[in-house]
Amino acid sequence: MFRFEDPIYLYLLALIPVLALIRFISFRNQKKRLRKFGDPALLKALMPDVSRVRPSVKFWILQAALALLIVMLARPQMGTKINHEKRVGIETIIAMDISNSMRAEDIVPSRLDRSKMMVENLIDHFSNDKIGLIVFAGDAFVQLPITSDYVSAKMFLSSIDPSMMTTQGTDIARAIDMATHSFTQEEGIGKAIVVITDGEDHEGGAVESAKAAKDRGMRVYVLGVGSTQGSPIPVAGTGEYMKDNTGNTVMSALNEEMCKQIAQAGGGAYIHVQNNSAAQEQLDQELDKLEKKETSTAVYSEFDEQFRAFGILALLLLVFEICIFDRRSPLLKRLSLFGSKKQTAVMLLLLVATSAAAQSDRQYIREGNKLFHSGDYPNAEVAYRKAIEQNPKNPQAPFNLGNALMAQKKDSVAIEQFEAASRLETNPLRKAKSFHNIGVICQTHKMYGEAIEAYKNALRLNPNDDETRYNLVLCKHQKQKQDQQQQNQGGGQNKDDKKDKKDDKKDEQNKDQNKDQNKDQQKEQPKPQMSKENAEQLLNAAIQNEKQTQEKLQKAQQQPQRRINQKNW
Repeated sequence: MFRFEDPIYLYLLALIPVLALIRFISFRNQKKRLRKFGDPALLKALMPDVSRVRPSVKFWILQAALALLIVMLARPQMGTKINHEKRVGIETIIAMDISNSMRAEDIVPSRLDRSKMMVENLIDHFSNDKIGLIVFAGDAFVQLPITSDYVSAKMFLSSIDPSMMTTQGTDIARAIDMATHSFTQEEGIGKAIVVITDGEDHEGGAVESAKAAKDRGMRVYVLGVGSTQGSPIPVAGTGEYMKDNTGNTVMSALNEEMCKQIAQAGGGAYIHVQNNSAAQEQLDQELDKLEKKETSTAVYSEFDEQFRAFGILALLLLVFEICIFDRRSPLLKRLSLFGSKKQTAVMLLLLVATSAAAQSDRQYIREGNKLFHSGDYPNAEVAYRKAIEQNPKNPQAPFNLGNALMAQKKDSVAIEQFEAASRLETNPLRKAKSFHNIGVICQTHKMYGEAIEAYKNALRLNPNDDETRYNLVLCKHQKQKQDQQQQNQGGGQNKDDKKDKKDDKKDEQNKDQNKDQNKDQQKEQPKPQMSKENAEQLLNAAIQNEKQTQEKLQKAQQQPQRRINQKNW
């Protein structure tokens, strides 16, 4: 955590624009006085050694050094030791519906944007409370683990969008179940689950989940967003509205009855969100009724002084300023170190800003790496996102963030980060790792075509990567089998998904074992090549697993097929 021990000194930065204004007035008066002596062109010829640029450069260098010295006085510090501070408050988990139906605009500006505004206002009212954030549609995952870091909560809230969810629909029960397991182990403290949704529950079981949460001492509050009359769902970036399978425009309406049943079963309250602040006030009143308890919160208690870096940079600027003469030297006439005043000032400002930003984002990356290696993936994700916010052009931050998201099974968001890292990265070996990880995610989800393309991109950048080559061989074989099954079994996509996932896990285990064995065997060779024996072993293992999978699929065909939700809003 970065802070200033004596931030009062930062008010001295107001001297910078004041001095700049004085400099501008003085320079303008000087030009007026020179015009009184004669023609400016003649005066310039009479003073060949006088430079108009050098005094300005020296002035702005001094300004930058003064700013750094003021920052030094404020004592910048970085937290190094964490202690636990006692606070009295409650714990609240926000479960936000981000299905496509939340794009409807019957609430201004839209259901989702209105929900974000309410959560942000709720965070502003918190002082000693803890808050967590869960997003859900047809699936659910923890966007922010329960914390007292309200700045991170707002940062994660702003990045929420329905495109984050690969599985659309609305599964309120799954969100409530996940929220019940996201609280701390503290007992005797008020725990609230705030579900923000339009009530279009496609999966069922939400009332039972709310009742189970109530039995565990939690309260479930439901904020119903939208109108009961219904509203069309805009398709982002097209100006059109979503249609169902029959070609009719989908009308999404608030299911108030469902929302009331969930709130009643959860021992909380139902609040209808309209285009006013009444819902916000009612929610604050309901949460104030919960029992507050003294909780432990992690805070930084020891801080390392960081003024040395600013002092060294200020000293270098002062030395540089001394080395610049006010007048042109006859020996250095041909050497032009400076262009226009604007270019020089911008260059110096960018130098100072880049050095400060680079130091900050590297610290966040180091912090995230420690958390990642310790298995704390959610907090590692927070650190990596802060690093991206400090320096969006550092490719290491999105790559590490993708790994943290991948460890939390947030695969669709992880792919976006790996793609961003591949666009920013210039080192071909590190860029190949991003494509390799994209291929692993696609292969896990049986998207063999996309996985093959990702592995090919990785091998173009790093042809000596055996792991990628083996995965590519397996994917080609898996895709061939998948195509055959689709041709021979028309209804293959409606079979039992759970059994398929178990078989896929077995395939992945066998693949990883073979992959590690081959990698260890070929470490001594300068340019390893896949032998025929290794390839045959890999393919035979895959064929055996595929035969087992096909037998189970044939058995599943004889059983009644389960109903699959076809709604994507």
